[in-house]
Amino acid sequence: MNESKLEEQTPQSAPAFALTSGRARGYHRTAVDTFLASARRAFETGGDELGAEDVRTASFPLVKGGYVVADVDAALGRVEDAFAARERERTVRARGAGAWVEQARADAQVILDHLARPRRRRFGRTGVLTFGYRIDEVDHVSTRIVRYLRDGDALTAEQLRSAAFRMQRGGYREEQVDALLDATIDVILAVR
Repeated sequence: MNESKLEEQTPQSAPAFALTSGRARGYHRTAVDTFLASARRAFETGGDELGAEDVRTASFPLVKGGYVVADVDAALGRVEDAFAARERERTVRARGAGAWVEQARADAQVILDHLARPRRRRFGRTGVLTFGYRIDEVDHVSTRIVRYLRDGDALTAEQLRSAAFRMQRGGYREEQVDALLDATIDVILAVR
């Protein structure tokens, strides 16, 4: 039997996630599979080469026929939660629960101090000709974060992970908003 016939008869491994169809773009399959395999190895061996923040900030090229973004993002959220729990456990073992709680409290206060700025001035702005996150949408999410940290209102890491903002000229700088959302997710995961 020649090689091409053998290849036709050898079943391809099933994709780890649903695939996009038509003109829709999804995450590059090999990039996702490679990252998740390295995350699994790091978690199973207890290594420090990857952590919750690395999982949260992972990005993948978008291609036709790739993995459905929402499915991969949901899985990454679960992986991030597992790494965060392990990091919390290590810190509590090494420094005690009080140190962990104090660090989470200090991080929360930094976020609250930042969000105490007046509405429409909470983050740096892009230039008039440059696009940034829509100000009113970011301010709405910021208010929810304040209510969570100050008043104990419900807010989950998944809600922040899935927050999406439309773009506007002169909007908030994406990297500043994203950094604050990441810091808030860290606090949420710390106090679970």
